[in-house]
Amino acid sequence: MGSPSYTPVSSLGAHSVAWSSARIIAGSFRDTAMTRLLTPLLLTLAFLFSVAGSHASANAASPSHTAQPVTAEVSAPGMAVLTGDDGVSVSLPVAAQRIVSLLPSLAEVLCDLGACDRLVGVDRYTNWPASLQKLPRMGGGLDPNLEMILSVRPDLVVMAPSSRAIPRLRALGLNVLALEPKRYAELRRTYAVLGQAVGRSDGEQLYTGLHDRLLALRARIPPVWMGARLYVEVSSELYAAAPSSFVGQTLTALGLGNAISDEFGPFPKVNPEWVVRLQPDVLVVSQASAQSLNRRPGWPQLAALKQGRVCVMSEAQADRLVRPGPRLYEGAQWLLTCLKALSPPQQTTRRATPAS
Repeated sequence: MGSPSYTPVSSLGAHSVAWSSARIIAGSFRDTAMTRLLTPLLLTLAFLFSVAGSHASANAASPSHTAQPVTAEVSAPGMAVLTGDDGVSVSLPVAAQRIVSLLPSLAEVLCDLGACDRLVGVDRYTNWPASLQKLPRMGGGLDPNLEMILSVRPDLVVMAPSSRAIPRLRALGLNVLALEPKRYAELRRTYAVLGQAVGRSDGEQLYTGLHDRLLALRARIPPVWMGARLYVEVSSELYAAAPSSFVGQTLTALGLGNAISDEFGPFPKVNPEWVVRLQPDVLVVSQASAQSLNRRPGWPQLAALKQGRVCVMSEAQADRLVRPGPRLYEGAQWLLTCLKALSPPQQTTRRATPAS
């Protein structure tokens, strides 16, 4: 486990001066050709200045000059120690008040926790709830705008652990919590950890309520569809949802089967001819993909395509079904509605799957 980022309360003034100075100096070069070269250097110098200011403030407050960072194992009273999916912990002396989210699903979970008003910036893909549309866009998880993130002075940044930008953000003194739920167990933990971050102890209970509602939908699945093998495409680049993914686990919760196996992970990239060999009972694809299904190698021979057993997701419907968060229930409802409108396969050797 890595060492948590920790900022003594007494050093906040030094940080404020440092980041403000960096923005002012960088702004003075805005119209020159040197801006892109100088801005990273100036931000790094600002970070070093803020660290020095932190030590100076701590020394002034403590005659012994032995102030130490709070560790993940032993935390001060009221200190929240949060561990990300990458094993790195951050320590928050108080509940986070200014949060930047660089992953849409994390922003949605935060809003479900009642913390929408604490978000001060989101990534370019976040689009729900509508109140977040007015927030500054901080780029994406892979290419965040560091200067914009610093300008909103967040006390917490949440993003996917796969982002290569995390070391740079941490080097600038930011608390970065890396989370990316791909399975229900990880979504449960995400609710619990983000709940801690905003001072709520019922995050896991919120998740449990969501999961219970999903399981209740199972009773509404027509018996003829129980165990039907679905192919759920989560990207037009032919990434599909396997049983171990949260999408696959939603199918299992509903009593449905999955045409994809777990052999290559939760969201494998599939060969279109392989899908033909699998012969799924139903295809679940986006509107963008639906236009080209007949042009994929071998797909005109898919019984599901020939017999019209295709559920086509709008962008909004896809967001509900393929984003791990509070709208999974709505996505499952849409899928149930679509199945009821289709003619079931004539022959099947399927069997119902147990609820998860």
